[in-house]
Amino acid sequence: MSFYNGILNLTNWTGNVILPTLAAVFFIVAILRFSRGQAYYQAMYGGFLCLMGSGLVRALETFASQRAWNDPNVYWISLVTLVNWVANVIMPLFAALEVAAGGVTLATDIRVHYSQSWQRHFLTAGLCLLISGLLRLAEFFVSQGAGGVT
Repeated sequence: MSFYNGILNLTNWTGNVILPTLAAVFFIVAILRFSRGQAYYQAMYGGFLCLMGSGLVRALETFASQRAWNDPNVYWISLVTLVNWVANVIMPLFAALEVAAGGVTLATDIRVHYSQSWQRHFLTAGLCLLISGLLRLAEFFVSQGAGGVT
């Protein structure tokens, strides 16, 4: 067995077995603390962090495995894929969340965050969609200009 295979197996074991198991333990502790009226936020956040760590390990494995290990563009392709995923998936979803939070804040007097008003939510949603659209536009121009300048 090589060192690379050992590290790969350790990473897979940690991401697929250990971190989800620890997340379950943290969530159980959070439920028990909640039932006793104690502060449960730390355990809940610990569970979510374990799940995020597991998901990040799987996502990075997907981004890095798109090319062969000896391809000189493997890091560049992984970085471009990560930026595309954030711009095309995360930013529009965050914009939808901000529109919902702005609507709740505007319709009721309930504040999602104590220092935010409805205008900030809608502005954040617009900026997220603006960044996503500009990156999509740049991607379109780059793909159209792949043949060179004529």
